[in-house]
Amino acid sequence: MSNRWAIPGRVCELCERDVAALTEHHLTPRQKTKRKHLDPGPTIALCPACHRQIQVLFDHNRLARDLNTAEALKRDPQMQKFLAWVSKQDPNKRVKVDRKLA
Repeated sequence: MSNRWAIPGRVCELCERDVAALTEHHLTPRQKTKRKHLDPGPTIALCPACHRQIQVLFDHNRLARDLNTAEALKRDPQMQKFLAWVSKQDPNKRVKVDRKLA
């Protein structure tokens, strides 16, 4: 993740872990709004692990169509499994993300 999206630490909006730095996740992928010069829409602050896992699991079409709110992401079965696991991990260590973890 690029440092330009870094947000000073607070609680991840998905796993609720208190981490040193968060990243900005566009609820509607930028690829769906940038070319059409549309407002990029709302964002949520995520820990790097949750942000990476979303990018591993879902394509931009699915994110834009079905998973465009924090609540929808939390309800997704794959994310629920990942969130249950990651919430037990040390927030100060880099967490490996993988399709197998979800």
